[in-house]
Amino acid sequence: MKIEIKVPSGGESVNEADIARWYNASGDHVLKDEPLVEFETDKSSLEVVAEASGFLEILHDTGETVDVGTVIGRIDTAAEAPAAKKAKPTKPGAAAPASPAPAPQEPAPPPPGQAVAEEADPGKTSAVMDPTMPSPAARKMMFENRLSALDIDGSGPHGHITKADVLHHLERVHEQALQQHHTLNEHPLEGNTPIEAMDETLPLDPPSLVVPSIPPVLPAAKFAPPPVNVAAAPAAESAQAETRGSRRQPMSRLRKTIASRLVESQQTTASLTTFNEIDMSAIMGIRSSYKESFKKKHEIGLGFMSFFIKAVTQALAEFPDVNASVDGNEIVYHDYCDVGIAVSTPKGLVVPVIRSAEAMPFHQVEQTVMDLALKGRDGKLSLDDLSGGTFTITNGGTFGSMLSTPIINPPQSAILGMHNIVQRPVAVDGEVVIRPIMYVALSYDHRIIDGSGAVRFLVKIKELCEDPTRILLEL
Repeated sequence: MKIEIKVPSGGESVNEADIARWYNASGDHVLKDEPLVEFETDKSSLEVVAEASGFLEILHDTGETVDVGTVIGRIDTAAEAPAAKKAKPTKPGAAAPASPAPAPQEPAPPPPGQAVAEEADPGKTSAVMDPTMPSPAARKMMFENRLSALDIDGSGPHGHITKADVLHHLERVHEQALQQHHTLNEHPLEGNTPIEAMDETLPLDPPSLVVPSIPPVLPAAKFAPPPVNVAAAPAAESAQAETRGSRRQPMSRLRKTIASRLVESQQTTASLTTFNEIDMSAIMGIRSSYKESFKKKHEIGLGFMSFFIKAVTQALAEFPDVNASVDGNEIVYHDYCDVGIAVSTPKGLVVPVIRSAEAMPFHQVEQTVMDLALKGRDGKLSLDDLSGGTFTITNGGTFGSMLSTPIINPPQSAILGMHNIVQRPVAVDGEVVIRPIMYVALSYDHRIIDGSGAVRFLVKIKELCEDPTRILLEL
């Protein structure tokens, strides 16, 4: 029986996906529930696991763009599993028979039912069919350590590189590095002292400093530079150029989507940014006083993001234009606050959405932010997590940003940028004091939001954060 492997649906607006990678090669035996293939869509990554055990047949290779529902491979469940994956029971106390020295073997025939179209078309080659191709575990370890298959001797059949081969190579490199280190310390260059001996050679009570006599200044002619070999200059430049390199790689689907959306935002919105500063003393005081009891009761930490999200939802209710979006020649006003939180992931920036944030208490906001951040880090965000949103918050302060002008996420009309908290001198009641200050920025679409409304909205955020009791009392 052959089970088809199809491209899963990633949501209503997703019609195609890129094959990011196969975890096994064509002809490999896979086990039920073992990861088979990873896809990249416009918004997220999808992973498909094996529905049953059997031999894998790949029909579409890594890097191809395929439509949803396309059959990209099959699993042949009728073929018998190889002995390595099928343990045979042994009688208690029975000695294992001695195995004779392996004789040269011919390439194993394909499992029953597997297509052999590759032989019919010698012009078509595929990297996954190369018998020396490293195993998935070996490929992962080689990628993490930036190793090439040319550096490693494979011990498997036909030179197949296994994970053990990669580990053996890394151990050998490590031993060579240690040997070089010991050699340098035991036989230092002339005039140098081994690192371990430096402390012993330095006197505890150094003598008074003796200034050597300064030699007389020589005439300028004595310092004339040596003649330059003009003929050798091009050769030196050529040698230097050979040591400089560049590499190219195709954009991932997510990166292409990010680029497209950012360009669209710049070309279709009348974007403008207004700035303000927030004294974080009150929020930091509340957090310091109640973070332990908050975590003990709700089992989640109390951060700054929940204060800003609650302040934003309260301000959006007062300034509905900031919570609106443009649809053609119409303005759509929303009576709910679906707040997007920009999250940086290994694959790029994504914006998961907190639904109806205005109705959530603080601990639920914190828990939702934590859950979305972890899903983003692990590549587990669904299309539903990333769709919609009426307003976005981005926090460049986590990376040390002092100030920025965030880009609007269409079709939304505004985005709030948070930044790092810095101790700054400020004037309070005629005196200069040091306060923890955060600069904030609001980028807004001037087509539907007037400048005065944007400034008043950001001032409202400032007032609520500098007096957090107004957030709790909804004042």
